[in-house]
Amino acid sequence: MKKALYATIALAAGMLLSAGAHAQSVDTSCAGKKFVFFPGGAEGDSFASIVYNGARLAQKQTGCDVEYVWSDWNPEKIVRQFSEAVGRSPTGIAVMGHPGEAALGALIDDARAKGIIVTTQNVDLPSYEAKYKGTGFGYVGAKNYSAGVNLGDGIVSQCKVAKGAKAFVWGLLAQEARGQRTQGVIDALKKAGAEVKYLEIADNVNKDAAQGIPTFASFMAANPDVKVVVTDHGALTATLPAYLQAAGKKPGDICAAGFDLSAATAQGIKDGMVNIVLDQQPFLQGYLPIMQLYLTSKFGFAGMDIDTGAALITKDNVDQVADLAKAAIR
Repeated sequence: MKKALYATIALAAGMLLSAGAHAQSVDTSCAGKKFVFFPGGAEGDSFASIVYNGARLAQKQTGCDVEYVWSDWNPEKIVRQFSEAVGRSPTGIAVMGHPGEAALGALIDDARAKGIIVTTQNVDLPSYEAKYKGTGFGYVGAKNYSAGVNLGDGIVSQCKVAKGAKAFVWGLLAQEARGQRTQGVIDALKKAGAEVKYLEIADNVNKDAAQGIPTFASFMAANPDVKVVVTDHGALTATLPAYLQAAGKKPGDICAAGFDLSAATAQGIKDGMVNIVLDQQPFLQGYLPIMQLYLTSKFGFAGMDIDTGAALITKDNVDQVADLAKAAIR
């Protein structure tokens, strides 16, 4: 599977970047172009690192100059950094849409007025995508609400959630656009008759998942009847085995679910500590936005809208992607 993925990416890039060899009049160079890319989290973050790896491959294959801006998953920080990036007058910016349209909208309009291409990953900004799609505004990532519903439905099926079952959802409802995924999970669980207890992910835990261990252990101690746990955050999902161990839970005690694959999450699934995750393929959320900025700035291509959040990973199929997770590709 790993070889197939590399072969597909290499073939696509080879077809694109070898065009000049077949048509000498076509210049495929990225010389003179400068892109700013937001991986989302902090350097070393389990999810943001995979996004970064995808972007780095696209950077290498296109030869484009890319500046990486790390944001700790903090919407206010993303807004400030986006404004600063516009001030540096790059060719294009690929930004995580977590702050939402109300916070980013005026800045996007300002960037476009200055001729800067803007595209998004991970959280979509549909009104601005519609407004600027013809000039390269695309989206690469899961459709947040439907992704939440898909995972919620998967949990109900995988964990045989019965009416009245107690579920703990740790998410980000306070974030306008990003919170739609949390809402999707909650709605799916409630539709199945589960009783949902909700907790907002604090800023320090959003930045560093390990800081959530005391919070999780305390919550579970205060709610011993909880049988389903959902973490709406890639780094928190990767930390689920540590959370559960801190709460004194063994494999099979809790149905644990979350978002995004990583080496730690894949191992958690194999060990029986994590039951099901939705993999939104973050590698593509790095690779394709760089390609979007390249294709738009070089050839005038319109924005692409790519839904990456289709796969549910359980013990039944984790072996197919575990090696890719170790390589920080899936």
